[in-house]
Amino acid sequence: MIQDFSVKGGPQAGRAHLPLLRRELSQRNLDGFIVPHEDEYQNEYLPAATDRLAWLTGFTGSAGAAIIMAERAVMLTDGRYTLQVRDQVDSRLFAYDDLVETGIAGWIRAHTKAGDKLGYDPRLHSPDALASIEAAAKTSGAVLVAQDSNPIDAVWTDRPPMPEAPLHVQALEYAGQPHGDKIAQTAKALKDSGADAAVITAPASIAWLFNIRGGDVACSPLPLSTALVREDGTAALFVNPNKVTDEVRAHLGNSVSIRKEEDLSEALQGLSGTTISLDPGTASAWLFAEVEKAGAQVRRAPDPCALPRACKNEVEVEGARRAHIRDGAALTRFLCFMAGEEGQSGEMDEISAAQKLESYRHDTGALKDLSFESISGAGADGAIVHYRVTTASNAMLTRGSLYLIDSGGQYLDGTTDVTRTIAIGEPTAEMKNRFTRVLKGHIALSRVRFPQGTTGTHLDILARAALWEVGLDYAHGTGHGVGSYLGVHEGPQRIARAWNDTPLMAGMIVSNEPGYYKTGAYGIRIENLQVVSPAETIEGGEIPMLGFETLTLAPIDRRLIDPSMLDEAETQWLDDYHARVLAIHEQCLNEEEANWLRKACAPIGG
Repeated sequence: MIQDFSVKGGPQAGRAHLPLLRRELSQRNLDGFIVPHEDEYQNEYLPAATDRLAWLTGFTGSAGAAIIMAERAVMLTDGRYTLQVRDQVDSRLFAYDDLVETGIAGWIRAHTKAGDKLGYDPRLHSPDALASIEAAAKTSGAVLVAQDSNPIDAVWTDRPPMPEAPLHVQALEYAGQPHGDKIAQTAKALKDSGADAAVITAPASIAWLFNIRGGDVACSPLPLSTALVREDGTAALFVNPNKVTDEVRAHLGNSVSIRKEEDLSEALQGLSGTTISLDPGTASAWLFAEVEKAGAQVRRAPDPCALPRACKNEVEVEGARRAHIRDGAALTRFLCFMAGEEGQSGEMDEISAAQKLESYRHDTGALKDLSFESISGAGADGAIVHYRVTTASNAMLTRGSLYLIDSGGQYLDGTTDVTRTIAIGEPTAEMKNRFTRVLKGHIALSRVRFPQGTTGTHLDILARAALWEVGLDYAHGTGHGVGSYLGVHEGPQRIARAWNDTPLMAGMIVSNEPGYYKTGAYGIRIENLQVVSPAETIEGGEIPMLGFETLTLAPIDRRLIDPSMLDEAETQWLDDYHARVLAIHEQCLNEEEANWLRKACAPIGG
């Protein structure tokens, strides 16, 4: 893959498409319509055919929603997209509001009136999200009207076809557990919970369960499909048959029946009188209604594949180690280049830098795709947490500035995600102070030991403490789960201030990415991936402890570190980390790169 830096969306989308939708709504006798970002599979990254919000508004971010009324429209986004939404969505057509503080429900409560008929597509809303919208409509007197077909689809005349990328087998040497064993494990969990079956709707869970991968979504090898698993160990995969290769049919064998996606409703009819488990966080309101229509009882429960998918087995963990060594070598070569004359010249731009890093990843010969579109931010652009460079926004890496590059790769044996902040020219004392505070938080979260039952919420403060000391903070989470040749953002675990009730468990891979962002000036983030592992027993210790093994292996810019701000333990961690980076990568680099790496990884006090 070569990352596309062209400008997608933009204000022209709203000008062209909003009148078409309003005409369709009028024909359906609707006063308004809710347009979430989500598609039928609740994906973070969408295929072009289901990116309805982008088609309608021009907004291409990963979180947002629009509400279209006959005389007004609103675009709701979170704080990550405050600047982007104003660039992409026409302010003459859409008001802007906050997706978190106001939300869809809050806007409906405040801006609709008694008798307003507000349409929605039940395939695009979870039942919990829909419940809050229904409560808001009840307060204002508006009426929600479910649509059998999406009105956007009716007027999207040049809509791209749904993707039909062929499925492929994720070999046992990478998966570590046969799919038959995973199905049996899932079936037992259902039986133990009192459920007769579960409908699995998360594509990542389906990929994990059947040891298959797809190509329907950019940056994540997901197979858009649905699965049904019964407590007796039988399973069905509902998928476009054009995607199913002979290899995949042979792999799944007789244990998994392959059916068309549109056969799901019929299959549910055969489960009348049973109890079917559905995850209200990933399954749609439409599916809940279909199960009830079939005469089955809904059991609200987490996706039974989510937790075992998050807890990587030893084969997957070892694969992640290999992937990070490979990826870390590519990143190290890039960091060497950026420390050289051309990288420090002030004549590089954000796009050329991102392309340079991608070329090093391609040189490994193992890259399948990027794991997300690289966040390549120079100077003030680095302060935009989810900045995406385009040909229109492309900025120079000027001397005296900071450059933030957040990127990752998809490999058959693992998924990577890493951020490094690089000094271009001489950094200021303030930059070094802020960077070192972020580093202190990163080290604290790397070194922590914790008992079983600890959640990411309990640990989040460790990454922020050095910033809080001087009245600073960052507005994003500290860590997210990462898949095994799957999504770069994976739950249910998370490290953030917001409560998360899933304990950190052995085999879980999470990011460690504190940051600091000075609006209009620069951004700083240091991100490594780390895997939860049993910690070494300390003499006198009374309970088993867990800790983190750092997976990411690439130097941290010494020029941005103020050694006087690090205590002895922090200095030791940094020196040990750099010694490990040097020992692993030194032999695979050319002489110039190896010489640079020796200096970049020298003890911080030396």
